[in-house]
Amino acid sequence: MELGTDGWIQNITGNILTPKEGKILFVFTSLLMFSLRFCADFIEKSLKISPIGLLFICASLAVVGLRMVSGIETFAGALIALAVYALGKTFFWPTMLAVVGDRFPRTGAIAMSIMGGIGMMSAGLLGGPGLGYAKDRFTTEHLSSTAPALYEQYKAATPSKFLFLKEVTGLDGTKLSAAQTATTKTPDQKAVAEASIIGDRETLKADSYIPAAMAAIYLLLCSSTSRESVDIEPSESKAVRAASTKR
Repeated sequence: MELGTDGWIQNITGNILTPKEGKILFVFTSLLMFSLRFCADFIEKSLKISPIGLLFICASLAVVGLRMVSGIETFAGALIALAVYALGKTFFWPTMLAVVGDRFPRTGAIAMSIMGGIGMMSAGLLGGPGLGYAKDRFTTEHLSSTAPALYEQYKAATPSKFLFLKEVTGLDGTKLSAAQTATTKTPDQKAVAEASIIGDRETLKADSYIPAAMAAIYLLLCSSTSRESVDIEPSESKAVRAASTKR
């Protein structure tokens, strides 16, 4: 989730605000994440949060953060929204690798390498193309419903497709860029630029379902882990009583 979304979020925030502000926001979230990752030991030991519990909290914050980013209107609001999102995604990657090492210690570096490889493949094959498809779909749905003739004028020559989902013909990149960067926009250019921003907002909302699903999985893992610890204690007590009886 982190890698796929990061490949798009600078462009999305830059489109909603300005390209310069989008770059500043990207650097801001990167610095915040860099700083917070030095606090992982404190969070685990002082706050007594298990790795699975930390992943659940991160996924929940990521959902809230992406929803907040989808509604930003000002640079200050974007800073707050992206700070929440950065808090959520900070510990995803290192903590998931740590959980794999803890739960499957005999695999050594192999399981961690497999997990890392799956993460990179999902970002390259699913995350980036999936978000691009979502952007095309939401943008064209809005523009084709509000201004069909304008959509026909600005649509791309080739359709966009992703996995088994239906093909969608997005907007021509050159024409869209000209509409977004025009100093004095015509009514048509304003409508196209607005459709692109709406597509960005809807893409972020759709992306928030990924950490939501992850949060549900982590919650199930937390509950199963707690049940395992409860089940182990009575078994150990029986073994101790049996040993004492034999003596």
